[in-house]
Amino acid sequence: MQKFISFLLPVFFAVAATAQNPGNESASANLSLQRPKLVVGIVVDQMRWDYLYRYYDRYAAAGGFKRLISQGFSCDNTLIPYAPTLTACGHTCIYTGSVPAITGITGNDWFDYNKNNFLYCTEDDSVKSTGSNTMTAAGQMSPRNLLVTTIGDELRLATNFRSKVIGLAIKDRGAILSAGHSANAAYWYDNTSGNWVTSTYYRDELPDWVNDFNAKKMPDKYYALDWNTLYPLDSYIQSAPPTKIFPYSLKQYAGKNYQVISATPYGNSLTVDMAEAAVTGEALGADSITDMLTISLSSPDYIGHAYGPNSVEEEDCFLRLDKDLGGFLDFLDKKIGKGKYLVFLTADHGVANVPAFLNEHKIPAGNFDNEKVTAALNKSLEEKFNATGLVAGILNYQVYLNRNEITEKKINKDSVYTTVINYLLQDPSVDRAFALDAINQTTLNATVKEALTNGYYPGRSGDIQIIFHPQWIDGFLNGGTTHGVWNPYDTHIPLIWYGWNITPGKTNRNVYMTDIAPTIAAMLKIQMPSGSVGHVIEEVVK
Repeated sequence: MQKFISFLLPVFFAVAATAQNPGNESASANLSLQRPKLVVGIVVDQMRWDYLYRYYDRYAAAGGFKRLISQGFSCDNTLIPYAPTLTACGHTCIYTGSVPAITGITGNDWFDYNKNNFLYCTEDDSVKSTGSNTMTAAGQMSPRNLLVTTIGDELRLATNFRSKVIGLAIKDRGAILSAGHSANAAYWYDNTSGNWVTSTYYRDELPDWVNDFNAKKMPDKYYALDWNTLYPLDSYIQSAPPTKIFPYSLKQYAGKNYQVISATPYGNSLTVDMAEAAVTGEALGADSITDMLTISLSSPDYIGHAYGPNSVEEEDCFLRLDKDLGGFLDFLDKKIGKGKYLVFLTADHGVANVPAFLNEHKIPAGNFDNEKVTAALNKSLEEKFNATGLVAGILNYQVYLNRNEITEKKINKDSVYTTVINYLLQDPSVDRAFALDAINQTTLNATVKEALTNGYYPGRSGDIQIIFHPQWIDGFLNGGTTHGVWNPYDTHIPLIWYGWNITPGKTNRNVYMTDIAPTIAAMLKIQMPSGSVGHVIEEVVK
């Protein structure tokens, strides 16, 4: 071995000397790694793909959507490859390139079988709120329930933590699960004080720029504007006639109720204001080390749930968002430099039409009464097995059973499953119901089976899967709508790339939400996240 090493040493030094030849220095300089100064991820919470074109003629030429479409690269058939299609799962998938079966983020909430209680996706009682005296449990948030890394984590690792990663959203889960474990900070909105806050997981004190932004009391300034339609009401011909009268009075909430702004278009404006403050305050994109800013726009989700995708409220939300995005791109052009930053815009999920609206137009649809079915199931199971509360709840389109009670009382699990499934199949909204641990033995369309398998993490998923008939939704019996299933209205989302090294164009082939993170990794020449199962979108990187 010593002779072998002795032989190699002269060869090594000879090669090293050749590498240090002055004639190679200029060539090495020309081959330096090229990266954008800043990566900006924009997730529109509850945006169906068709919104890009449903309102296309109404978007401003200088706005955001037409600029992104005409100057960017659009993946027009981007699909979510798992169910349930919910906010926490979507933000996680976008930035990890992975699915709930791997990330462990199986919903906004899930049943914790160890604690015998429901757990929120970013809940963490080991941390405290930073920046608010009014928040207790609502400030106790972190990414610790996320089992894998994000693309932001990988960027930080690749640059020895010199890159800055900041996450922003009105919803804590939208900020935290996008930014990842090692982010410099994630900030979300405290609807009791109107301030942006974080938790001690990230920081013990808010930085000066956040305190300065909070001191401006921007929600009160937006409340002073009230909410009227951006254009004359009779021009909203793409939407059903409004059921409420514009303008919505907001002045009454100033200094009193800071929750209301989230369900108005001004929630988007407030988030974009905060994003611009973050770029300036954190000096994002100011040096040669690539930074990342993740932005989630939560207001379309609040508005969409309340009024539905065919409402004037939702149309006005997107027309105003178009202006906000246009202003933000102008800001980035001036602050970072046109062509020096990379933007991608996508959504965490779509949304179903309001069942009553579909019924009016002779399209079959309806509502599943979650609470009524849960109560009826528990009553039936109690009569049969002499045990109370065997159904812990129905959540994420799954029935969670009280496994501890079934085990302690030595109840036959298969018999419980059969009783629950037979009851569910009698409900007019239910197409299929089956045990999740037997999904491989269940006859299903391949696309549906793959989506449900990708969404199944045994320790955090339910016991029995419910599949509704198309157009049927869970809850919202008194109006409004929701999302969460495998159908295209919930899984077909926009994906547009814009800026640094992006050639304008589009593809109609199917790509998937899981492909976003590995595509960013390929563009930045960094490792893809630890749970990634997606593929690089070649049309974007070439």
